[in-house]
Amino acid sequence: MDTSILPSIFWPTKNQSMRDLDRPFFNKSITLAAATVTDPKQIAGVRKALSKDVLVFSKPIRDSPHIAGAKCVLLHSRIVTADSTTWPAALKSLNEEGVVHVHNYDLKLGYEDYSMQSILDAILPSMPEDEQETPAGFAQVGHVAHLNLRRQYLPYKHLIGQVLLDKNPQIRTVINKLLDVGTESAFRTFPYEVLAGDDDLDVTVSESQCTFCFNFGKVYWNSRLGTEHARIVDKFSEGEAVCDLMAGVGPFAVPAGKRRVFVYANDLNPDSFAGLQDAITRNKVGDFVQGFCDDARTFVHSSAKRLQRDFRVATIPPKTKISRTMSREQQAEAEAKIIAETIILRQPTSFDHYVMNLPASAVEFLNAFKGLLHGREDEFYPYTEKQLPWIHVHLFQAKCPTTEEEHAGVLATVSKHLGHELKPAYDNGEIELFDVRLVAPNKRMYCASFRLPAEIAFPSPKTVTTQSVQP
Repeated sequence: MDTSILPSIFWPTKNQSMRDLDRPFFNKSITLAAATVTDPKQIAGVRKALSKDVLVFSKPIRDSPHIAGAKCVLLHSRIVTADSTTWPAALKSLNEEGVVHVHNYDLKLGYEDYSMQSILDAILPSMPEDEQETPAGFAQVGHVAHLNLRRQYLPYKHLIGQVLLDKNPQIRTVINKLLDVGTESAFRTFPYEVLAGDDDLDVTVSESQCTFCFNFGKVYWNSRLGTEHARIVDKFSEGEAVCDLMAGVGPFAVPAGKRRVFVYANDLNPDSFAGLQDAITRNKVGDFVQGFCDDARTFVHSSAKRLQRDFRVATIPPKTKISRTMSREQQAEAEAKIIAETIILRQPTSFDHYVMNLPASAVEFLNAFKGLLHGREDEFYPYTEKQLPWIHVHLFQAKCPTTEEEHAGVLATVSKHLGHELKPAYDNGEIELFDVRLVAPNKRMYCASFRLPAEIAFPSPKTVTTQSVQP
């Protein structure tokens, strides 16, 4: 029950000195007026007639404590049983007609009746305006609730964790992040403490109709990036080849495989690689997705060479079935249909997209693309219809007063690390900038998408000259 929409008499009693959760403390009894209905057939009509005066509550109709078999319709607290001047006209009419009788009803409320936010408001101290931040917000990964509590709430962390656990049946473990992602690990993991529930971080997560199983304490996963995962995957077409350089457990790679996209998915973290391999098998995308555990910088070139000689073919038969009950003529027709509708996809010899989803440092890997396609000019436009690959790189950008300033900052960072000055799409350029999300009060995550410039792709890695890029 969210008591914020009810009069203050319904609010839980405050106790800002509580350190150990005392659930019985929140028990209380409130005397209300109630319209007692003896004829069950009249209940719907009474509730409709008193619709503006019925208590806004999850269960406004209760068994009558006064008359066996009767029901009580709980009324708003402004209505007093002993003072008929507080009765609305509809209640007076129903009472005079004998349809209802007005009695007192003692409404019992307890800890279980209140929402998580209502309980937290009752037990946490008021904070200065510049430090106010609801501690009820959390990210959910499987059965784990992941908090990032600010300093002012740390003395109440176990109290907050227990309330969160109680009020969210789908949660079995509540943890708090102790340091920023990647502070102690190059694999984007973070140290944590268990605030409530079991110390069990082996989770199962569903996203984009795919299932992932992994240990949240050993790999990186951000449930808030589901929309961004889907946005990038939507850019891939059936039969294309994608290189996911920092793949994690596969939130880009596995859904892409479901779409019949060939993917080389790589992650240096052995635990992420294990989760990726599990996801490939679990989601039955092994015909399209291959997992690797390598350094992303060396994988840029090694994967391109491997793809050249990796002659992979995926055959997708139609759903047409041949039944034993069919006549020979029908079986022949079905066989011909199967042959005609069977889809054969051949893995390309070069990648159409590169995904670099490591926003803290992915942009620093862009110089690894120098000379990637040296000696292969005749495989691409204008010699063929094949275009140079798209690169989708995620990065952080300090929040600026204007969007234009932020875009300029992203553009400068990408150009600097690529060694080639890029122009934005709105200026007839080749780079698209997408604001993914605000990750901190003064920091945004962006995705920069652009085609690998020929000036970077084709020259020998030893002869590529870096353009002078304005800071």
